[in-house]
Amino acid sequence: MSDEDLKAELERLRNENAALKKGAASGISMKVSEKGALSVYGMGRFPVTLYKEQWLKLLDMSAEMRAFIVANESRLKTKG
Repeated sequence: MSDEDLKAELERLRNENAALKKGAASGISMKVSEKGALSVYGMGRFPVTLYKEQWLKLLDMSAEMRAFIVANESRLKTKG
C-alpha cells in the first residue's frame, strides 16, 4: 500500500471509530431479536434480552423494585 492509501485508510478508521463512540454515548437502545424478543443495549457489556411477557412482568413490578432498592441501598453497589 502506498502512503496515500495508508493515510486514507487511517482516516476512514478514525471516522468509523468516532461514529461508534458517538453511538455508544447516545445511551440505551432497543431492538427486536431474531427470535422475537426485546433486546436492550447500553446497560452493560451485553444486551438484556427478554420476551414481551417477561418485560411486562418487570414493568408491573417497577414500584416494588424501586422500594427494594431504597430498602437495600446500603448493601447495593453502583457501577462506576
